[in-house]
Amino acid sequence: ARLLPAGAGAETPGAEGAPLPRTALSPRRFVVLLIFSLYSLVNAFQWIQYSIISNVFEGFYGVTLLHIDWLSMVYMLAYVPLIFPATWLLDTRGLRLTALLGSGLNCLGAWIKCGSVQQHLFWVTMLGQCLCSVAQVFILGLPSRIASVWFGPKEVSTACATAVLGNQLGTAVGFLLPPVLVPNTQNDTNLLACNISTMFYGTSAVATLLFILTAIAFKEKPQYPPSQAQAALQDSPPEEYSYKNSIRNLFKNIPFVLLLITYGIMTGAFYSVSTLLNQIILTYYKGEEVNAGRIGLTLVVAGMVGSILCGLWLDYTKTYKQTTLIVYILSFIGMVIFTFTLDLGYIIIVFVTGGVLGFFMTGYLPLGFEFAVEITYPESEGTSSGLLNASAQIFGILFTLAQGKLTSDYDPMAGNIFLCVWMFIGIILTALIKSDLRRHNINIGITNDDIKAVPADSPTDQEPKTVMLPKQSESAI
Repeated sequence: ARLLPAGAGAETPGAEGAPLPRTALSPRRFVVLLIFSLYSLVNAFQWIQYSIISNVFEGFYGVTLLHIDWLSMVYMLAYVPLIFPATWLLDTRGLRLTALLGSGLNCLGAWIKCGSVQQHLFWVTMLGQCLCSVAQVFILGLPSRIASVWFGPKEVSTACATAVLGNQLGTAVGFLLPPVLVPNTQNDTNLLACNISTMFYGTSAVATLLFILTAIAFKEKPQYPPSQAQAALQDSPPEEYSYKNSIRNLFKNIPFVLLLITYGIMTGAFYSVSTLLNQIILTYYKGEEVNAGRIGLTLVVAGMVGSILCGLWLDYTKTYKQTTLIVYILSFIGMVIFTFTLDLGYIIIVFVTGGVLGFFMTGYLPLGFEFAVEITYPESEGTSSGLLNASAQIFGILFTLAQGKLTSDYDPMAGNIFLCVWMFIGIILTALIKSDLRRHNINIGITNDDIKAVPADSPTDQEPKTVMLPKQSESAI
């Protein structure tokens, strides 16, 4: 049987003669995707801009390395308690308001940091970073929602990967620019302060421009839904939706719970490596701050390529579980190789192994998002993505603290082996996930009795709509 949303639309006959709703792809979808990707880029840049030159900021502010690490970990810490109100806001107030909050707080945090360029004002830079970390809560859950609301079934995975790509590109720029803009000039504090100020003001200017563009061009949703799955969601009565029930349904979904853990392990490991990369590289290669940044750049750029290729592959094959498992295994192998080649004394080898690690580890991120949407449909993409990111932040904090302690007390190899063990556990759990592609089945006309639509309408929509679900599941193919 087919899911047949009622209402006016394209007169495409369904399997039982009823008209399917009109679907169309809006050209504006590319503008929305570009704006989101760019302000997500700036937010990710601000996350890593301290850690990659941690020794420089440690000397400038006169604090410990742990204080500098917390400038990164505050992003992870803020996410966990705020994700539930943020996803509630996304589900009840819509995409546009959430986007404005993310872009606006990101801009405000950047400007506050401009007032922290004095050696006794570490607390001001921490305050600005805290605001940026709150902005991140309204950013990380949007890629899968933007992809589903604005893009068609043949491009949704690629769109999600592209949205994630913006965040990854920001991390890449964060690895590359700070070592160049703020070289280690501890003997000239005035020059160092001037360089830090240049970086902060430049970031603020870009963030302000993107906030203005978000306010002007970012719309709630297109005039017509881009897919039958989205049409079914938009045609369901808004009063049927319960955020609490949605959370409960997700935690009753065993495949999703397994994915929640495995995604947290993989992404938490990536956050930990990114945060501690400067310390890891400088342990074996003294004075190589710039190359540490370039290695981080290599890791993320390779991951961007991996993300796009994985998104294209999913759109073409729909092999969600198989692709996720293979990429997980290859990420584990890449981590093992990276770990045991760090101390060979040839930094070019670290560039190569870092690139391999990044290709698979960062390439995994959109796979997790899209796999979650498939196995949890028709629950909100924002809610499932938010829970995945919350898991990643929790594991990221724990892994960063544990790996940092092992690195300082022993050596980077001990910390990296710790991550390898956890990634191996992630492989086993990924293999146990049952693949039930609910969204894909709706798009090709197969209805599952267990699927009940929840709304994706703009909160301002007034006209009540209904959706017809078959009483019994029948094969449509």
